[in-house]
Amino acid sequence: MKKTYRIDVDCANCANKMEDAAKRTAGVKNATVNFMALKMTVEFEDGQDPKTVMPAVLKNCRRVEDDCEVYF
Repeated sequence: MKKTYRIDVDCANCANKMEDAAKRTAGVKNATVNFMALKMTVEFEDGQDPKTVMPAVLKNCRRVEDDCEVYF
């Protein structure tokens, strides 16, 4: 399952860091961040609940960019 979320991030480099952090999150199959559109698309592994996985994605993203925001 894929879902798209609105994000708040300051620069393209930070967006790349967020994308890498999201990809490393358990339950995430793939993630892409579009800095220009301020959107993150997350593809979840089979059987994973996005409502459970997304808080972990946000936590991992904040480790690399502490003022980022993902709206879900």
